[in-house]
Amino acid sequence: MTFSSTAPRLAVDVGGTFTDVALEIGSRRITAKVLTTPQTPEDGVLAAVDKAVAEAGVDPKSVGLIIHGTTLATNALIERKGAKTALITTAGHRDSVEMAQENRFEQYDIGIDRPAPLVPRYLRWSVGERLNYKGEVLIPLDEASVQALVARIKEEKVEAVAIGLLHSYANGAHERRVAEILSVACPGLAITLSSEACPEIREYERQSTACANAYVQPKMARYLTELGERMRAKGYGCPFLLMTSGGGLTTLETAIRFPIRLVESGPAGGAILASEIAKECDLKNVLSYDMGGTTAKICLIDDFAPLSTRTFEVARVYRNLKGSGLPVRIPAIEMVEIGAGGGSIAHVDAMGRLMVGPESASSEPGPACYGRGGTEPTVTDGDVVMGKIDPARFAGGEVTLDVEAATRALDAKVGKPMGLEGRLTAFALAEIVDENMANAARVHAIEWGKDITARSMIAFGGAAPLHAARLAEKLGIDTVVVPTGAGVGSAIGFLRAPISYEVVRSRYLPLSAFDAEDVNALLAEMSDEARTIVVAGAGSEGLSESRVAFMRYVGQGHEISVPLPNGKLTAADAGRIRRAFEAEYIHLYGRIIPGQEPEILSWTVTVAAPIATGTVPAALTGTVAAPKPIDTRSVFDPEREESLDYAIYARNDLAPGATLHGPALIVEDQTTTVVTSTFDVSVNPLGYLMLTAKRGTGA
Repeated sequence: MTFSSTAPRLAVDVGGTFTDVALEIGSRRITAKVLTTPQTPEDGVLAAVDKAVAEAGVDPKSVGLIIHGTTLATNALIERKGAKTALITTAGHRDSVEMAQENRFEQYDIGIDRPAPLVPRYLRWSVGERLNYKGEVLIPLDEASVQALVARIKEEKVEAVAIGLLHSYANGAHERRVAEILSVACPGLAITLSSEACPEIREYERQSTACANAYVQPKMARYLTELGERMRAKGYGCPFLLMTSGGGLTTLETAIRFPIRLVESGPAGGAILASEIAKECDLKNVLSYDMGGTTAKICLIDDFAPLSTRTFEVARVYRNLKGSGLPVRIPAIEMVEIGAGGGSIAHVDAMGRLMVGPESASSEPGPACYGRGGTEPTVTDGDVVMGKIDPARFAGGEVTLDVEAATRALDAKVGKPMGLEGRLTAFALAEIVDENMANAARVHAIEWGKDITARSMIAFGGAAPLHAARLAEKLGIDTVVVPTGAGVGSAIGFLRAPISYEVVRSRYLPLSAFDAEDVNALLAEMSDEARTIVVAGAGSEGLSESRVAFMRYVGQGHEISVPLPNGKLTAADAGRIRRAFEAEYIHLYGRIIPGQEPEILSWTVTVAAPIATGTVPAALTGTVAAPKPIDTRSVFDPEREESLDYAIYARNDLAPGATLHGPALIVEDQTTTVVTSTFDVSVNPLGYLMLTAKRGTGA
């Protein structure tokens, strides 16, 4: 199967507040943004798709590819609105997911609360069996103990089961047999095996990942199946692929089986877009800034590639501290995500402090200014009152904003409690949310040993261009890029992602005992599994493969990733792998440990097939005169701390080579770019807005 570069390609991103669509036909792009329908999200998807397709005049049968990303799995985990789930463990290990690492993520707070496991203790059950770390059977599976659970599953009306037996990463036979027994006795029961969802060492993380997958599987399966059927009924007979957290695409069938891999799919699309823009603009060190209606996502990109990880936490419950969330071991793009979006709600706490987020007004009822029944003040309400959003031009004029409702909400919930009036109330809200994002970016950069002031910012998402200039002022960043289609940036990023799949296996091997034959057999098995999934979505032509070993010195607790040589390995490759490990170790820690033996704990194989992309418009050169503003508007300027007259320009009127001086507003259908008094803006040859600090030093 191949994808034509001329066939229309459709991408859909379902967020907590908005559903975005990008439709590409060669170099032509049509975008759409509608409010998400949380009860039946497929309704919002179809409405957005219909809107884009109608504008483009495209026949659904002519669409060559559909790519979809969603936050539904993330929201189900955060809001604890998944399926009623049971966990089956080896006898004596039912409390592993609650014991966790037996450490304290906040050393000096005696009142900290750990995140409650997704599966409560009364639904955690044990069966008789035992394997050792090599996968050898010590105690055969007691099938009677499995049969005894059938009645409990029916009595408790359990919808999903996670099976996490000890050392199943080395041998999944017992887990598979438990699943066979339960599937026969309980047809329709959603079953997740930890040996398939996360075949890696570390019992707690493996069981946590399996539980999370089981918890969201029924909801995601219903949604994806229903959406697929309704899309086919409308005439879309093309492949339907899903964005994964690691930045690749996978098939609908695989996504239904392992929905946990979709947890960060939307933000991953944004990071891919930022990486492509960084490459086009030759920006080697970039801060990707994606702010939508519910959250803000910040990602570091070096040498045109985002940082990646194999472990992250969902739904941190204590000051965003590591260890206070639910660990999930899946391939993912490394980023920090905070509850700071256009719909984030502001309130004054018992100590008189102004707080913004993480609670969101979402799409129902939405910010007060939407006129849909919302009464809580949100970031969008503050932007409207400050003058940054023109009510007459919001969403291309399709949504009429109620400025008075936004003002009432701000005055009642923020202004009066804090003794503020008018635009100062909105300014206070904006400063808090901008500082929250700036602080998250600083901490993230420090954790990775990066200098944030040496970076350019790429801003996208419906709310990011409204806040990017002020965030850059706070971070000391001199250059901000706002790409075309910024308001639906993640959806556009989906269209730049390769169809790929990563397979991981834990297989312990001291490097001194390197056995090339065994390793080649393992890697070949993993490659076949990954290729089966990729071929189903992209065909077998042009596939690429990368392999990584996760290594450490004997006695250490955690591993680093080391690229493996291509092709069949030989005994001589043990030395090459050692040298590669030492190079990575020096890069991270500045030295190696002489006389200490390296060991390999896990292996990954990733197979990828790049998909056809639309034609990139030719870069234009030269300088053109800036058009005259279409209007002016009074806006509260954060740097000057007073209202200034901002010139308003339509982005479609700005040709490459045009230069404007701040303060200004640049409006388009899905967002508005705020150019504060400290920035000027030019349009680069690709049509991207380039904001540059006037003093050359940011704030």
